[in-house]
Amino acid sequence: MFRKTTGSILCPSCKRITNADAEACFYCGRRRPGLWGFAPAVRALGGYVGVTPLVVSACVALYVVSLLLDPAAALRPRGPFDLLAPSGWALDRLGMTGAAPWAMGRWWTLITAIYLHGSILHIAFNVLWIRQLGPAVEELYGTARLAVIFTGSGVVGFLFGIAGFALSSAFSLPITIGAPFTIGASGSIFGLLGAIVAYGRQRGGVFGTMVLRQYGQWALVLFICGLLMPGVDNFAHAGGFVGGLFCGLLLSNLERRPESLIDQGLRAAAFAATVLAFVLAFWHGFLP
Repeated sequence: MFRKTTGSILCPSCKRITNADAEACFYCGRRRPGLWGFAPAVRALGGYVGVTPLVVSACVALYVVSLLLDPAAALRPRGPFDLLAPSGWALDRLGMTGAAPWAMGRWWTLITAIYLHGSILHIAFNVLWIRQLGPAVEELYGTARLAVIFTGSGVVGFLFGIAGFALSSAFSLPITIGAPFTIGASGSIFGLLGAIVAYGRQRGGVFGTMVLRQYGQWALVLFICGLLMPGVDNFAHAGGFVGGLFCGLLLSNLERRPESLIDQGLRAAAFAATVLAFVLAFWHGFLP
C-alpha cells in the first residue's frame, strides 16, 4: 500500500515535485528519487533524514556518552566555559585528535573528533551554527556535496592545527599554533562558510556579491571571536575555511552542475570513512 511507482512525489534531496518513476530528479539530479516506488514507505517510517539532522544527532549523542563515561569529572565545578565538560580520559576514548594522537598513528581521530565537544557551551554554539549553515549549503550544493564538504573541511582543519602545533614546537615560536589535543565541529563550520563564499565568487552579480559579503563577514567575526576566547584552535578554523572553500570550488554547485553518481559515491565514501573511524576509535579506546 505504501509503494508508488507512478505520479508525483517529493524528491528526498531537494524537496521539489518530481516523478516517482524518474531516473533522476529534474531539479537536483538525484538518482532514482522515487526509491524504486518505496519513497512513500520511507517517508511513513520517518521521512528523509538529511545530513544536518544526522550530524546534529551524532554530536549530541556523543556528547551525552562522553559525560556518562566519567560523570564525576563532568560535574566537577569549573569555569563558565567548562560547564559540563567531559574529561580528557572520556574524550580520548571516543577519538579526540591533535598532535599527540596523530603522533601515535591515530589517523581516524581526524574524523571522530569533529563530533566531540568539550562543554555544554561548546556543543550548543556549534550545533546552532550547523543548523544555520547546513541547510544553506545543502540548498546551494546538494545533499551529497554537503556531506563531503562537512567531512572534508573538518579533516583539513585538524590537519592545519596539527601542522601548526608541529611548526610552533619545532621553531619554539612565542605563540603556540594548533594544539596537542583538539575536538569540535568548528573546522567543519568554517568549511561550510568557505563553501558558501566559494558559491558567491562563482555566482557573481548582485546576488553573488551579497552572499560573498554576508558570509565572508560572518567568517571574519567568528574568527575574531575565536582569537578572543581561551583554548580555541584558530589554526584549525583557518584550515577548515580553506578546506570548505576548496571543496566548494572543486565540487561546483547545483546551478552549475546537478549532483552526479560521482557526488553520490563521494558521499558514500565520507559516510563509510566516518563509520570506520568510530569503529577504530571504539576498538582502541575500549577493547584491551
